Amino acid sequence: MQQSSDPTRRAREDRELFARARNGDDPRARDQLIERFLPLARQLARRYQRAEEPLDDLVQVASIGLIKAIDRFDPSRDVAFSSYAVPTILGELKRHFRDRTWSVRVPRDLQELALKVDRAVSELSRGLHRSPTVGEIGEAVKANDEQVLEALEAAAAYRATSIDAPRGTGEEAGDTLADSMGRDEHGFGLAEDRATLDRLLNTVTEREREVLRLRFEEDLTQAEIGERIGVSQMQVSRIIRQSLGRLRAAARQPDDD
Repeated sequence: MQQSSDPTRRAREDRELFARARNGDDPRARDQLIERFLPLARQLARRYQRAEEPLDDLVQVASIGLIKAIDRFDPSRDVAFSSYAVPTILGELKRHFRDRTWSVRVPRDLQELALKVDRAVSELSRGLHRSPTVGEIGEAVKANDEQVLEALEAAAAYRATSIDAPRGTGEEAGDTLADSMGRDEHGFGLAEDRATLDRLLNTVTEREREVLRLRFEEDLTQAEIGERIGVSQMQVSRIIRQSLGRLRAAARQPDDD
């Protein structure tokens, strides 16, 4: 159906389409209604456009609101469809910002205030040619200083920042956010193992401790250890075997603590 520039005729055509769509007489009527009112959805989506939110995503959200409005509209009521559709589409857009674009869950009333504060900051900055004060923002959004500060803090939850993002700006951005985060400290486990080993070594003689040190710390062969302490390789082997046996037995014993 070709759209008319006459408002009266356009309204009559809309009602005819709604009637056919509602009665199921014309399966194409619903699609024609969506096509006719898509410009309205796009116009409302642009109202909420911002740098971090792609317009295409907002148009899709607004289109969902439009479809809901078309399916719920009662053409028998003496109300223009656009008057009914606008609040429905805006409600869908606001719900999108409240429920889907926040990285951290924030109370709904605070989300809405944060969005108002964000818009107010942009508008005031353009008008004042500087960043607005908390008081100026509060006056614009009808909120006190504490509420404005809370909203500004909550706005930080709107977008999550990648831990791979640089901490600075420019060509030499420096370390990433991940570099400032804590890491697993494996040294604690080594310290605990070292303390356990020191306790176990108290169960062997000083000579056995020296043989074990030469074998496992300095990585000497049994023959080299024998030359170092003046015994045969066979004796070194027996010392190592016996001392390791005592260490294993001591390790199976529960701690006194």
